[in-house]
Amino acid sequence: MEWVRGEVVGRGSFGTVNLAIPRKQSTGFPQFMAVKSCGSSHSASLMTEKSILDELGGCPQIIRCFGSDFSIENGEKLYNLLLEYASGGNLAEKIKNPGCRSLPESEVRRYTKSVLRGLQHIHKNGFVHCDIKLQNILLCSGNRNDVAKIADFGLAKKAGEEKEKVQFEVRGTPLYMAPETVSAGEIEPPADVWGLGCLVAEMVAGAPAWQCSPSDDVCKLLMRIGVGDEIPEIPGDFSEEGKDFLGKCFLKDPTKRWTAEMLLNHPFVVDQDDTVPLDDTCEASTTGSPTGPFDFPDWESPCSITSLPSPDKSWGSNRLSSTSAERLRRLVTERRPDWSVLDSWVTVR
Repeated sequence: MEWVRGEVVGRGSFGTVNLAIPRKQSTGFPQFMAVKSCGSSHSASLMTEKSILDELGGCPQIIRCFGSDFSIENGEKLYNLLLEYASGGNLAEKIKNPGCRSLPESEVRRYTKSVLRGLQHIHKNGFVHCDIKLQNILLCSGNRNDVAKIADFGLAKKAGEEKEKVQFEVRGTPLYMAPETVSAGEIEPPADVWGLGCLVAEMVAGAPAWQCSPSDDVCKLLMRIGVGDEIPEIPGDFSEEGKDFLGKCFLKDPTKRWTAEMLLNHPFVVDQDDTVPLDDTCEASTTGSPTGPFDFPDWESPCSITSLPSPDKSWGSNRLSSTSAERLRRLVTERRPDWSVLDSWVTVR
């Protein structure tokens, strides 16, 4: 397919995101697309994202991929990933709108249900997103309302991957990290559910689920997440159903935390007389997922974690050698992060 590169709509560590317009309109492609581009010499992450999106095709709650190609522009060879264009931006931008700062609970319920359907599909197909947050939930035009779709699979991984016991890895954004990710380097489907809980709390409160003062450093945040019984703050003005929903997301033990499939049948997202079928609207897959509180699998756990950079940015995969005693000592940093995270994100849509 031939296409024309339009204006820049976002930037990231991988490269840029532009509007893309097909040279010839056809029934197979929309009028507008988004294209992620980077130099071919460092395109491994985008290529991985494409392969994962190809395997996850067929779910309306996940951003569609229309293919990829290479191009020569200004003397540089680029790898281009063509994606569905989200005209509504992302949820972080929606909360940042003047006079908004938080969303009505009816919208929170609707967006949460969409994200859960996407997560159910991701987990059933054997993947973990690893970076569920407001900035990675894009809003596309629908028949009556905008539709929330999960995007940015640059950090996604296969669930249950075997790892050497002396190694650990870090993926994701600290403010959304699950306790087991911080304390043991475990990044499996329950970690996505914890991130969903942080996302829902942030939509309701208009501020990150973990309340931090300007003097707090990353180490203090990670100690709160990974050590002890503290959980993110649940908004006091949230409905009882919403509070119970977040309680199921914020169970510290990942083996007891509810799965996306179980949460789809929670009263918070199930409208009256609108029970969500367990096979949902996405294509079927071969891997199982718990459907009730007594049907949990034995999630495989990796070993540990490493020193961590800024809490408001996504961290790529890092694998280092460490002992358990060294894990939290490695987290110490003298830097004072900017906790006003809602104003510091890069727009990618």
